[in-house]
Amino acid sequence: MRPRDTTVHHTLSFSTNESLRRRFSIGHEKMPANVRWGLLLEVLDKLAEEVALNYVRRTHVEARVVTAAIDDIILRTPADIDRDLHLHARINYVGRTSLEVGIRVDHDGPNRPSLASCYFTMVCRTGTDDNATSVPVPPLTYVDELEKVRCASAIAGREAFRTRAAESSQRPSREEYGILTELHAAQDESSFRGLLAGDLVLSSWERMYPEQENVPRKIFGGHLIRRAFELAVTHAEDIAPDRPVAVCINRINFLQPVRIGDKLHFESRVVYTGNTSFCVEIDIRRVSQGNVTRWLSNTCTFTFVNVDENMGPRPVPKVYPTTYAEDARYLAAHRRRLRYGVLEGAAGLTYRSNGRISESLR
Repeated sequence: MRPRDTTVHHTLSFSTNESLRRRFSIGHEKMPANVRWGLLLEVLDKLAEEVALNYVRRTHVEARVVTAAIDDIILRTPADIDRDLHLHARINYVGRTSLEVGIRVDHDGPNRPSLASCYFTMVCRTGTDDNATSVPVPPLTYVDELEKVRCASAIAGREAFRTRAAESSQRPSREEYGILTELHAAQDESSFRGLLAGDLVLSSWERMYPEQENVPRKIFGGHLIRRAFELAVTHAEDIAPDRPVAVCINRINFLQPVRIGDKLHFESRVVYTGNTSFCVEIDIRRVSQGNVTRWLSNTCTFTFVNVDENMGPRPVPKVYPTTYAEDARYLAAHRRRLRYGVLEGAAGLTYRSNGRISESLR
């Protein structure tokens, strides 16, 4: 089977379905980017699961798939809530027990603007609870050049993530040390009135119920990332003087399954600000019933840009780290910003992908 044979298309009919349009709208006012991306993340995660499950169950009828990571959701162009949204999903790469699903989001029309590209890593599993194990997945056949490029890109993306994880423990360079020294020195001035990273922390709690179940006794990952994104947007509004708009969902890791009855602790931090962009990180910790166990279940990284009513970039106040942990988060976000590079254009805000092809499908 070739990657093109795994393609699934899904349309959100905003132009004709008023109730659907209302559900996905941020508010009643006419404004650019009036689409709830948190809710759309749920739809994208479910679509990725559908595509992966269709492929896996050709050889493992009882198998299921779970989301392991979401990497580089690049939001290129503001979505229009009055136009249909088309989701085109396809498997780009199959490893031993995992696979990558690429999804392109666009509007219809003669120019078919690409709004976003998304990459979901799914893992094939069988069994439940402690008896669950990963199972091998049959490989795809890559025929044309584009399929081979996407496959190579997926492999490179995995290697890049491992490299970045290793780099996170590296000491600051001379330039980075200079940046941190300047930020710390500013705090010693008697006239200092800046925003301290330690003061930019929000948290919330939520109990998991059967209505959020996806696979047996496990909570739907799409629900978790929707809640994380919504908290990140709420927190972003505290730092953005005008309006925060997400430009990239940099990375979401699924580290532990969440079970029915668990309490979830969402902790949000503004860890970095550039000129007009800033980074919000969220950790999700699950607490089992009876407070028996506590585990880090998800880590999420989002990048926002502060914009005016015409989607033009606007300045954001500087954030000052104080502790070693805050310095480390600040440097990680700074390095990530240099790798990606925020492009600010008249037609909206664009994020340059880090070595990934600009579209998951054509």
